[in-house]
Amino acid sequence: MSDAPHRPIRSFVVRAGRMTAGQSRALEELWPRYGVEYSPARLDLDALFGRAAPRTLEIGFGNGEHLAALAAAHPERDYFGVEVHRPGVGRLLLAADAGSLTNLKIICHDAVEVLAEQLATQSLDEILILFPDPWPKKRHHKRRLIQAPFVDLAASRLKPGGILRLATDWEHYAQQMLEVLRGCMALENLATEGAYVEPGATRISTRFEKRGQHLGHGVWDFAFRRRG
Repeated sequence: MSDAPHRPIRSFVVRAGRMTAGQSRALEELWPRYGVEYSPARLDLDALFGRAAPRTLEIGFGNGEHLAALAAAHPERDYFGVEVHRPGVGRLLLAADAGSLTNLKIICHDAVEVLAEQLATQSLDEILILFPDPWPKKRHHKRRLIQAPFVDLAASRLKPGGILRLATDWEHYAQQMLEVLRGCMALENLATEGAYVEPGATRISTRFEKRGQHLGHGVWDFAFRRRG
């Protein structure tokens, strides 16, 4: 019998993607300013950002357009993005530099490990997970990020009153999300009617969302608050 440790099922596949010259240069030149290396040790967020402020974490920020827009629109808040795909990280670095953003940090690593190892309990005011990979084939549903253990972990990193916001354009995944979120006793649904909330001003439309809408997909948004 092998004594090798069991490898957890990943909710993502790291694809090389096409890295532009500008993105490669950004990873070399701008990473020291905005990047945070993964290490299995707690981060001191006040020291990292140089202040105490409300903090939002976006998991899987894609090309970073949404996170950069939020950071530019809300300089009073700090934003922390986690993404495994380097071209997207490079693109966000370029946007951060172009906007002279001082309230944004980025880590290129598995979000589950970042939450578990680097972020302390009750350290965040908001977590955003927008249009995670739906893994539409039934045999791949086990790879979906929104599973009970992950939601419990994410909820533990929110301060009392902190908000977990999610969105998907796959109806079956929306139903699974709702079931999992309702099963987390630390969270309460903020939807006033039914199960879902209107996106409102809490986020901008991403290119993934626009692509789904062009294909005729619906969009389902969730907002669950950490109980006191």
